[in-house]
Amino acid sequence: MASRRNRANRTDFQNRLGDIIFESDTPLAKLFDVVLLIAIVLSILLIMLESVTSYRVRYGDVMRGFEWVFTLLFTAEYVLRIYSAYDRPKYLRSFYGIVDLLAVLPAYLSLFFLGAKYFLVIRALRLLRVFRVLKLVHFLGEANTLSRAMRASRGKITVFTVAVVSIVIIIGSMMYVIEGPENGFSDIPTSVYWSIVTLTTVGYGDIAPQTPLGKFLAAVAMILGYGIIAVPTGIVTSEISRASHEERKRGRIRMCKRCHLGGHESDAEFCKYCGGDLPE
Repeated sequence: MASRRNRANRTDFQNRLGDIIFESDTPLAKLFDVVLLIAIVLSILLIMLESVTSYRVRYGDVMRGFEWVFTLLFTAEYVLRIYSAYDRPKYLRSFYGIVDLLAVLPAYLSLFFLGAKYFLVIRALRLLRVFRVLKLVHFLGEANTLSRAMRASRGKITVFTVAVVSIVIIIGSMMYVIEGPENGFSDIPTSVYWSIVTLTTVGYGDIAPQTPLGKFLAAVAMILGYGIIAVPTGIVTSEISRASHEERKRGRIRMCKRCHLGGHESDAEFCKYCGGDLPE
């Protein structure tokens, strides 16, 4: 593996520790990952339970004690990851490296800022390691396809969002003129809020038009809202279909050097038919 190229410049302890922490091919490494995932789940449940007043009043001291136990455990793990990382700068800048830092940082910030500890629920992102532990890496390929589709549709979604913002401002301003403060539309920002709630078909009902013309405009906004919902869905769906087609096409092009068969995933390193090497 490419991440093991610097093993010669490391101590045997760093190599063994790196194999346990960053790999999942050995029983000890799998045990480490499973224990880590269990600790993450327990710490998240603890944070959620502490937000319940009845539990916090009765078991607050015990919960805070366990919180710091998990925080110190994850801090030690983070330090060991930095120490044993095959490519330390790459790990610190990686997604998992940043998440590992954010998993412990709120606990220390809570010493200075009240309520900051509840941001510890970001530890839930660490559960993404379950894909590696359970050998579900092929799902990451699907996630990459979705990510490419979202990036490809970024421009269209931006234009669509600007158009929707313009529509809600226009409808909100018109409703302010039609209904006025006496019917709850006290100002244009409040009317724009009503327009957003109506256009997205949420409809809280805290503000409602009273005049016939206002009700007609509200009906138009509601019908327009149902049509608007379908637009971003269609854009993203189209890009996902295109990205999936390109992914399959790329897989068909990648031919095995030994058996000359195609149909391989873009991130595959070996042939799924004969085990031969695949071209880059």
